[in-house]
Amino acid sequence: MEVNPPKQEHLLALKVMRLTKPTLFTNIPVTCEEKDLPGDLFNQLMRDDPSTVNGAEVLMLGEMLTLPQNFGNIFLGETFSSYISVHNDSNQVVKDILVKADLQTSSQRLNLSASNAAVAELKPDCCIDDVIHHEVKEIGTHILVCAVSYTTQAGEKMYFRKFFKFQVLKPLDVKTKFYNAETDEVFLEAQIQNMTTSPMFMEKVSLEPSIMYNVTELNSVTQAGECVSTFGSRAYLQPMDTRQYLYCLKPKKEFAEKAGIIKGVTVIGKLDIVWKTNLGERGRLQTSQLQRMAPGYGDVRLSLEAIPDTVNLEEPFHITCKITNCSSERTMDLVLEMCNTNSIHWCGISGRQLGKLHPSSSLSLALTLLSSVQGLQSISGLRLTDTFLKRTYEYDDIAQVCVVSSAIKVES
Repeated sequence: MEVNPPKQEHLLALKVMRLTKPTLFTNIPVTCEEKDLPGDLFNQLMRDDPSTVNGAEVLMLGEMLTLPQNFGNIFLGETFSSYISVHNDSNQVVKDILVKADLQTSSQRLNLSASNAAVAELKPDCCIDDVIHHEVKEIGTHILVCAVSYTTQAGEKMYFRKFFKFQVLKPLDVKTKFYNAETDEVFLEAQIQNMTTSPMFMEKVSLEPSIMYNVTELNSVTQAGECVSTFGSRAYLQPMDTRQYLYCLKPKKEFAEKAGIIKGVTVIGKLDIVWKTNLGERGRLQTSQLQRMAPGYGDVRLSLEAIPDTVNLEEPFHITCKITNCSSERTMDLVLEMCNTNSIHWCGISGRQLGKLHPSSSLSLALTLLSSVQGLQSISGLRLTDTFLKRTYEYDDIAQVCVVSSAIKVES
């Protein structure tokens, strides 16, 4: 949209046109049955129409392409391309022509001109052409500022500008959710919604993790030895449709051994999304660094490394616990107490010394217990006491096991 047209007569004319891909021509088929009054007239007209598909004239989609009729919509992540032409409308030779194109956004001003060198002269009915490209990285109002300066034959220096304002819209709505697992794993659910008016081909949706994590994509399954996408063979996202992507992040070995470092991590990584629309127009969007609320484990963290899913009634079973000193500077002297519940009974000595546990270090502990009640039972009753501070940490509902009758064979 032109905002400030020049009021002064100039020897040069400036024209700006946005470059976009054409669209497929569509028509409205008009047909009738042979027994109707027009007979075969409408069908014959459609067969003679050069824009219809031979043998499929009743389809709205034709074989021809239509050039853009208006400026159209520009979305974040797309490449804005524009053709700039300066034409000498006079009968004079114009000298020292300089064409400059800047893009003004809400936060910065960018120079898009391919060359800042002036053209020595421009003869009558000749023109200077330039094509500019810019990957749009901000939403909101953008103003393309085209400035032309030149010198007439009389030596008078002339200058004029034109402004073209357009809006950059948001193509995708991205929402994220984090789920923290007991094993230091982090699951990320990304919901991506198509906010445009045309279908999108989702070429790539990947997660670039931070330096402390390795990522595994959970958006495919293995069928007959082949990896198949959970979204099917057609990766199209219709307008206003939403698709959910899932990723699992595991801490790297060098960081997993240092509980204090993992505990303080809030930066997970960023999403990289690449799509195509219409006739292959490509767009790319990278989110900012995704952050999560780090789980608070307190001074001591107790997690399970191994536990059976199903156990027999009144038969001992084994679990492996991992105790971590989450403090960064304080050594702990821990004592383990095991308290029975109505259904869970611990086997072993309660009140035994575990020894000193240094900052950011951990130890594995094998425990034995049995259940006296069938069904889904919760493991509770562990107590850790720091003898230095006389502080007790209680751990209930650590995990759950399915207890079945001993007559039923438990599958390992």
